[in-house]
Amino acid sequence: MLKSYTAFDVETTGLDPQINEIIEIGALKVRDGKVAGRFMEFIRPKDTISGTITNLTGITNEMVADARSEAEVIPAFLDFCEDDVLIGHNVRFDYSFMKTGAARCGLSFEKSGIDTLKIAQTALSALPSKSLSDLCAHYQIENKAAHRAYHDALATAKLYQTLAHYFEAEYPSLFQPMQLTYKVKKSQPATEKQIAFLAKLCRQKHASLAWDPETLSRSEASRLIDSLLNG
Repeated sequence: MLKSYTAFDVETTGLDPQINEIIEIGALKVRDGKVAGRFMEFIRPKDTISGTITNLTGITNEMVADARSEAEVIPAFLDFCEDDVLIGHNVRFDYSFMKTGAARCGLSFEKSGIDTLKIAQTALSALPSKSLSDLCAHYQIENKAAHRAYHDALATAKLYQTLAHYFEAEYPSLFQPMQLTYKVKKSQPATEKQIAFLAKLCRQKHASLAWDPETLSRSEASRLIDSLLNG
């Protein structure tokens, strides 16, 4: 079992790192098996947080209104990570958002990681659900605020230690850090159809959004359209 690593989790406005945004990062730095540092910070998104995401995470637009921007928070988080192995539950999801956000900031984010979900899928295949909350319930791991980034990261660290205790000898390869991979898609210009539809929505909803059809990307257009349709 690794004695030193960073466990982390992100909360986002949706499931697509090309369109949606990180709104909270939570992480804990573990050294010699003990918590040696904590990272807990909101990110102010460009778009409003939907009611669906607020219901899931408890994070409201008011809570992020005075938060720092992605361009400020992500570099701080990368510094916090140092050269650590990352541990997460379905870690590729969190990594995809972090790598995409880092790329927008002009930064690289190449990491090795261990996925507690992948471990559970093999070692606990008989369990009907391998969600973080159900695995915590199975092992009686307390998570005081599920779907909040830091508390989920802390629960993941405890779950990793528990799984290592029971299963590392039986499944040693599952506990070896693996290179995390995610290819950030190159930005493509918005289509004429997107621009026309976005302009129509702005007129219909009397929305004053700051966007330039000459520089608007396809993913940014999709994000703006979704925010107007869901607003």
